[in-house]
Amino acid sequence: MLELKSVSRVFPGGQQALSDINLEIPQGGIVALVGGSGCGKTTLLRLIAGLDRPSAGTIAVDGSVISGPSEEVGIIFQEPRLLPWLSVEENIGFPLAHLSKDERRERVDRALLRVGLGGLGKRWPRELSGGQAQRVSIARSLVARPKVLLLDEPFSALDAFTRASLHDHLIALWEAERPTLVIVTHDVEEAAILGDRVVVMQPHPGRIFTEFRVNLPRPRDRLDDAFHDTKRQILKALDGSLATQQANAKPASSDAAAFWW
Repeated sequence: MLELKSVSRVFPGGQQALSDINLEIPQGGIVALVGGSGCGKTTLLRLIAGLDRPSAGTIAVDGSVISGPSEEVGIIFQEPRLLPWLSVEENIGFPLAHLSKDERRERVDRALLRVGLGGLGKRWPRELSGGQAQRVSIARSLVARPKVLLLDEPFSALDAFTRASLHDHLIALWEAERPTLVIVTHDVEEAAILGDRVVVMQPHPGRIFTEFRVNLPRPRDRLDDAFHDTKRQILKALDGSLATQQANAKPASSDAAAFWW
């Protein structure tokens, strides 16, 4: 269980990035965070990862308060950030130095197969396409079996076809280990494809505006009418969060009037 209780973050100088964030995510849940510029999505991920400290409130995994980086929380960034002097299999196995050679090899081989890179373990990062490199990054993060995995727009630099393929690979890996996933994205379709819940945030300061449960079976059909209805609801809420912010009003429900976002 990932729990955020009354979390706020004020930067030096007085700028408030986040205000009174309350969120509970059960083990194995997938939450997508969406929102306009300045709503603090990446700041929130940094707090959960232990890379920064909240100014108020607490963040805990299974009751243990996060006070710094932890093996129980992994993170995937926008860029793969592979070590160029290590092969693909060595990059994936890097977090597993504490395991025996045989167990490390078994986990790495299984991870390579699950991300569709079986047989490519001896390659160097420079020999990979952008999509392949990000698959290695995903496999490296999940092979250590963290309880919580954070993803900060990991597919934003990829073309639509590669991005859709990586969505499938991510869900396949998630189904094997069932970590809690928290995904920051600006892509509403990506949020609806991946999330069990979509949390819409409001900027200045960042706070939760509303939340949706995505009650669609997996794998999700991007052409299905119910999927398009879900996307429309999220877009409408995004429009409402920005319109409410502009009017300096209290956050409203997801029935707020729709504007282009």
